Amino acid sequence: MINHSYLRFHCDICLKMETGGVDSSILSLTMMEEAEHHHHQFSSISKLLNNAPTTTSVHDLLECPVCTNSMYPPIHQCHNGHTLCSNCKTRVHNRCPTCRQELGDIRCLALEKIAESLEFPCRYISLGCSEIFPYFSKLKHESICTFRPYNCPYAGSDCSVVGNIPYLVAHLRDDHGVDMHSGCTFNHRYVKSNPTEVENATWMLTVFHCFGQYFCLHFEAFQLETSPVYMAFLRFMGDDRDAKNYSYSLEVGGNGRKLTFEGSPRSIRDSHKKVKDSHDGLIIYRNMALFFSGGDRKELKLRVTGRIWKEQQNSECTPNMCS
Repeated sequence: MINHSYLRFHCDICLKMETGGVDSSILSLTMMEEAEHHHHQFSSISKLLNNAPTTTSVHDLLECPVCTNSMYPPIHQCHNGHTLCSNCKTRVHNRCPTCRQELGDIRCLALEKIAESLEFPCRYISLGCSEIFPYFSKLKHESICTFRPYNCPYAGSDCSVVGNIPYLVAHLRDDHGVDMHSGCTFNHRYVKSNPTEVENATWMLTVFHCFGQYFCLHFEAFQLETSPVYMAFLRFMGDDRDAKNYSYSLEVGGNGRKLTFEGSPRSIRDSHKKVKDSHDGLIIYRNMALFFSGGDRKELKLRVTGRIWKEQQNSECTPNMCS
């Protein structure tokens, strides 16, 4: 797994140079400069490895002391051999977080070489992912791992809660007071007094439990260029590849007119702002919304109805199918 001979070769050169065991005429100037340049990092890593009884300890060497994430090349070190990742090098203003020495531009090539021979479990192993990857493939997997936690999908506040879907459903119900509904058809009435201006606003109206999955219904009010609009859309509480298995329709109307929208729900991996900015939903201009309300412009009354269905079945939802 670990190329100890690679480390011993460099460390032996350093040791013999220190004790005078190597005739300087044998070593070329280039080799001496290279050995001197890497002396601190190779001897430091060698000492750490000698005290590391298990592979887990070697993995610990690759943990950045600042952000505690695994380090990937370029791995930096100070003159005393303390290492940290390239992202944190800027965060600590080029000062070693351990000994406060200036970091400079020293690369820890020995640790980078060790990393190439290691395999790591996915960081989401505690959430159910059992995959193991070569060190340099781990990051790519983790960016798309289906077990990675979701951000809270609640709209209208900067909620920092993360977790799996059952946890977030309970969080939305208990902490945000979102209504829960079983079934895949819905009928919502939105009322607003004095709708002469549309201010930027966002609401999560309901979470639906349908086909064993959860869906969030959102309602937005914002300016589209110079026109005030309302927008309704659905998000799927799961990954994008599963969201594509479902479709939904929305409808709003009144006074003999109606607007409809049909599409696939977006995954909550996409923020509600991203969905809103893409205009991927039912958009109702304010004048049309007031017309649906009766046209008196004193109160906005919108009734939004909708339906969710599963594409594989290509059939309308029944109560038995939705629960």
